[in-house]
Amino acid sequence: MAALDVVDFDLPVASAARALRRAGIAGLGVALPHGAVSTDDVAARVGVAPEWITRRTGIFSRRRLAPGATIADLGERAAREALHDAQTEAAELDAVLVATASADEVMPAAAPLIAGRLGAHGAMAWDVNLACTGFLAGLEQGAALIESGRAATVLVIAVDALSRVTNHDDRKTAALFGDGAGAVVLTAGGRHLLGASTLIAEPDEDYALVVRHDDRIVHMDGQAVFARAVAGMERCCRAVLADAGVQAQDLDLVVPHQANQRITAALAERLQLDPSRVVDEIAHVGNTGAATIPLALHAARAQGRVPDAGLLLLTAFGAGFAAGALLIELRPTSEEGSTS
Repeated sequence: MAALDVVDFDLPVASAARALRRAGIAGLGVALPHGAVSTDDVAARVGVAPEWITRRTGIFSRRRLAPGATIADLGERAAREALHDAQTEAAELDAVLVATASADEVMPAAAPLIAGRLGAHGAMAWDVNLACTGFLAGLEQGAALIESGRAATVLVIAVDALSRVTNHDDRKTAALFGDGAGAVVLTAGGRHLLGASTLIAEPDEDYALVVRHDDRIVHMDGQAVFARAVAGMERCCRAVLADAGVQAQDLDLVVPHQANQRITAALAERLQLDPSRVVDEIAHVGNTGAATIPLALHAARAQGRVPDAGLLLLTAFGAGFAAGALLIELRPTSEEGSTS
């Protein structure tokens, strides 16, 4: 993407400096609760065989917050790791965005609370609630701030405690959800440049996936969500690939929202990708909502699966229904510094 030319209309220097700059990921961090709940334990509670759960979900255990723990605790831990990874101080942050559908309070939002804990005083701070697609929405907003020149350094945190809204006696949902957090630091340029992207909303007219005010419990039509999730992510992936002028086979790695192992496998089949190029890390964390993509990306990096150079595609689907995809260009160290 070439930098936009700034036309001289005697604009103030600050406005003229807002020539488009590509945002990139400079640091990544994650956090998980220490407590884990096995599928054996869930199966015993809902009265099914453990194999029945793992065959349908691919989940063997999931993490849950301890009583009294908060998403702010998890989000702060992930944020500090991301800041350390980016070699960035909290005082340098211009904005802190928190993607969550399970905030600790109705108000205040989680973002200003976590920003205060970190020492990011004076930074812009707000929450992004787009359920499991929230991390991609946060990346879009953070990139827009950087590329417009309104911010230089943005922290995007994705954190959810979906165990709070799970009916642990419902065999359709009890095994699915876990708690976790991931965070990234965005700056202009860097090795992991954010590229073509899309976010779409397609009405969930039947409320196939909803948490209502009256009972605060996840209600889900699993078959309907499965079909819409695979179709929605495929549509977004293909739109982004077409926009970027590349093919699915050009991708080095795809990191989808970790909702269900069968959904991940179905998406890989739709895109005709070898499963080795599609990250599946749901087995021991479950569906952690907005946090699944950064958690899966962190795991893939730790396993050496993220190449030094190439193309990485993120994609997600969540309640609403909202779906999205975002292409990341991984560049060798020698190419850092250019934002065009």
